[in-house]
Amino acid sequence: SDGSIRLHQMTSEYPLMQWNDSTNGQPVIALQWALTRPAVFFVLDASSNIYIWDLLENDLLPVAKQPVPSDNIVSMALLGDPEKPNGLLGIVLAKESGQVDIQYIKKKWALP
Repeated sequence: SDGSIRLHQMTSEYPLMQWNDSTNGQPVIALQWALTRPAVFFVLDASSNIYIWDLLENDLLPVAKQPVPSDNIVSMALLGDPEKPNGLLGIVLAKESGQVDIQYIKKKWALP
């Protein structure tokens, strides 16, 4: 609820990493790991901002932030096939209005 993100290992109750105020204090609505690239995850905050984290590029801050100003996003999910080496990765955004958008992620964050 405060925008903090914690990375845990299953064998410990203590986080390996913790990023405080990672969304400028906005609650995190959804977080999902990329299906095609293990070091990348996506975060959706309550202000409809999407943050892309690539831990191999920068483990302190997100590598990109994309605001979606037109309509509140209430949920997100990722599309992709980890078995295919083409690196095709999409993000599905469910909006408050009932619309669903599908956007494709740049290859640099999708390729294995």
